Amino acid sequence: MDTESHDELRSYLFAIAYRMLGSVAEAEDVVQDAFLRYHEADVEAESPKAYLATVTTRLAIDQLRSARARREVYPGQWLPEPIVGDEAVRHAETADSLSLAFLHLLEKLAPVERAVFLLREVFDYLYEEIAPIVGKSPENCRQILARAHRHVAEGRLRFDVSREERDEVAGRFLAAWEEGDTEGLVEVLAPDATVYGDGGGKAPSVPQPLVGAERVAKALIGWGRQARARGYDYRPAVVNGDPGVVFYDPERRAIWVAAFEIAEGVVVAVRSVLNPDKLTHVPAS
Repeated sequence: MDTESHDELRSYLFAIAYRMLGSVAEAEDVVQDAFLRYHEADVEAESPKAYLATVTTRLAIDQLRSARARREVYPGQWLPEPIVGDEAVRHAETADSLSLAFLHLLEKLAPVERAVFLLREVFDYLYEEIAPIVGKSPENCRQILARAHRHVAEGRLRFDVSREERDEVAGRFLAAWEEGDTEGLVEVLAPDATVYGDGGGKAPSVPQPLVGAERVAKALIGWGRQARARGYDYRPAVVNGDPGVVFYDPERRAIWVAAFEIAEGVVVAVRSVLNPDKLTHVPAS
């Protein structure tokens, strides 16, 4: 396998593993393990992509089973690890399948359900290809997918939003936030706008989702003022393919990453990751 093929495969496998696990570090470990097993198995005569995708998916299923138990006792809310900037573009198959909103939604699915859903809906595998990967029959996979669709149906975005609209809404949102304009911020928030926060017990964060445009606006403005008072500043960023921001400490390390979920001309959710363990891979400013 030449270097270019290896790099392309690594990126493809990471795309699968990250969507399965919602963790950059765990996804990278799974991909590394998959390559080790490939080389040890000496299967050059077979399709490297098919073999590695199978191993990666199976390893991710096993990893997710143990991860789900840890997440059940996770302090506060659990959110996926964010991917910021060019990394998000490189690993995106589609914006919807990479967004924190989508990955957060996938937490409703059991590990095998998540694998079937992603392989079919995002990576366009046939049922006959999915079946041996997850150890089910093609008909079982169809049933699993139908069940997965029912589990996530209520939370799926119902309207496509163009990149231009998202950027315009995000621009108005950030302008009002920076100016401390509560009324202006409320205008660009959905009435039931929600803030999710993941501090992991290691950084201040809301223990439960904060709901309501006025409550969200006041909270965000207050947090922004506190951050600036401590010498933190922020920069707009692409977070998992969506508009967002990254706050940096005086040493230029990322200490707060937020992604904006936008629909119908307003921000419907803000997902904020403050757990320092989930931000080590975010580039310094």
